Amino acid sequence: MSSFIFLFLFPFITGCFTASAQDPTYLGYICPSTPTYTNDSTYFTNLETVLSSLSSPDASYSTGFQNATAGEDPDMVTGLFLCRGDVSAEVCRNCVGYVVEDTLNRCPEEKEVVLYYDQCMVRYSNKNILSSLSTGGVFEQTNTKNVSISEKDRFRELVLSTLNPAATEAASSSRKFAVSKANWTAAQTLYGLVQCTPDLTREDCLSCLQQSINQLATDQSGARFVVPSCSSRYELYLFYNESATTKPPPPPEVSTPPRPESTRKINISLYLVNLKILFWKGGKSTVLVVAIVVAIIVVVLLFIAGYCFLAKVAKKAYPKSNAFDGDNITTADSLQIDYRSIQTATADFSEGNMIGQGGFGEVYKGTLLDGTEIAVKKLSKSSGQGESEFKNEVVLVAKLQHRNLVKLLGFCLQGEERVLVYEYVPNKSLDYVLFDPAKQGQLHWTRRYNIISGVARGILYLHQDSRLTIIHRDLKASNILLDTDMNPKIADFGMARIFGLDQTQQNTNRIVGTYGYMSPEYAMHGQYSMKSDVYSFGVLVLEIISGKQNSSFNPTDGIHNFVSYAWRLWTNGAPLDLVDPVIVDNCQRSEVVRCIHISLLCVQEDPVDRPTLSNIILMLTSNTVTLPVPRKPGTFFQSIPRKDPIDSVDNTSVTDLYPY
Repeated sequence: MSSFIFLFLFPFITGCFTASAQDPTYLGYICPSTPTYTNDSTYFTNLETVLSSLSSPDASYSTGFQNATAGEDPDMVTGLFLCRGDVSAEVCRNCVGYVVEDTLNRCPEEKEVVLYYDQCMVRYSNKNILSSLSTGGVFEQTNTKNVSISEKDRFRELVLSTLNPAATEAASSSRKFAVSKANWTAAQTLYGLVQCTPDLTREDCLSCLQQSINQLATDQSGARFVVPSCSSRYELYLFYNESATTKPPPPPEVSTPPRPESTRKINISLYLVNLKILFWKGGKSTVLVVAIVVAIIVVVLLFIAGYCFLAKVAKKAYPKSNAFDGDNITTADSLQIDYRSIQTATADFSEGNMIGQGGFGEVYKGTLLDGTEIAVKKLSKSSGQGESEFKNEVVLVAKLQHRNLVKLLGFCLQGEERVLVYEYVPNKSLDYVLFDPAKQGQLHWTRRYNIISGVARGILYLHQDSRLTIIHRDLKASNILLDTDMNPKIADFGMARIFGLDQTQQNTNRIVGTYGYMSPEYAMHGQYSMKSDVYSFGVLVLEIISGKQNSSFNPTDGIHNFVSYAWRLWTNGAPLDLVDPVIVDNCQRSEVVRCIHISLLCVQEDPVDRPTLSNIILMLTSNTVTLPVPRKPGTFFQSIPRKDPIDSVDNTSVTDLYPY
């Protein structure tokens, strides 16, 4: 499985926790069944070298973090250990040594391994895992004592308000570690701890911790959520060594008592007397020096004042045409790329460099002078996306930073030419691989499950974890790009909309998007919300599982579209008949059925019945969560060719309604 959940119920402890040099407390491990190695292989030799380096007496136990690498591809091994930030060097050494001895017992032949213990974590892989954010292997633990129903909301607010500032502090520190506490009742204190691997950037650490904190079960009196790159935990008892986390008090300020007024007057008088003596002794030469110094100071001040005045006038006379106002980009200068540079990078948008064509123009591969590979989206002059949509996409994507969102590198707005420059994603879009019989074999079930999970995390970031609440409105397979490792990246934000802080729904008279992915309330009434994206996600999951495009479905036997077909199989007790034959014999069937179940919950007719993205991720990562029973999806949409265009991305379709 791509993720590992171990729910461990432990008794409520009231005393203080003190780390000691005894056997560490085992939590869980992750070692996927593939890829593997043999004991006579070069990989095993390199693995022994890495484990020996991590557990050597010279390792960095005092800092609590060390990494090691041995060998070269394809037998390279990269490993690391991370000790909890409050444990001593002795406890850290003991834990790492114990885990290194234990790893070959628990994962004797797997190349990718993560072992979680309370005091430390050890991880190694055949890939380069350093400075790379990883949220794949999940360990979750909750306390046995529930929070009363009447206090759940207040308790969750306390947990979040305690851990989120700690996450910010940890991300900004060199150790990537922080603790915090807050009063729950007069007699009870909430204690929290967050930590990242120190090789992460501030942005990746903060992103990881925010995701981890949002996944914490806050209906219990204690919980932890751990992934390979970070962890978060809270309890109503002191579970860490507080003395090891206490910051030393700042040194006392040395204050100089003010001198009496009479003393200051005497000093000033003496200064003036000495100054007179100096002028009297120096004569004309002294006066000349003083005059020159004063003149230089006056010239410098006049120069500075003149420069500021001219700059202000120039700013008013020549406003930058690409600096957007209001909610738009205010730092556009840093993102602007010269049009000639883009022409050079793409060989003047040559046909040989074209790698795709979307609803609003062509996409070209290019290489900048510094060697950076880019994907250039050149909007067609006759496309439906005007300057406002272009600015909207620039504004949104430039403010978003997440591993499952495509990264905007720059843009160009010159005359009628509008160009977006993105990071180059080598495996093109999901539809390019998923719906091609010759290529879909590259997407085994583990990869498909990772794509489903990654897309869900990306949408969660848009809906909840970013500074803005963003509705994508055009989530589909062609807008999911795949990187070198087939990790998904959501792209194309031309239709996206920002919601206000308390806004949950918005209406529009202009229906844009792609039929088949549209929610009923949006297609019929122009109402869109976060639940509109949830509906699109549900359709996308069904496509990923089946390997079939929803628009290619042919109505048969009273079944009018792809979603109704999936529902019929579900109600007939044959959900696995939906699964792509390429993967049906090599997949975790229970996991596949659970994903189908989740997708049917996402396509419920009433938006209220659809789960939120945070609940979807919890359903995907925790087998202990009981899923609601899905209802009939209700009214569906069928695209039928028509001559009269409508205002949508697929402007040769019209929607007819079919009751189930």
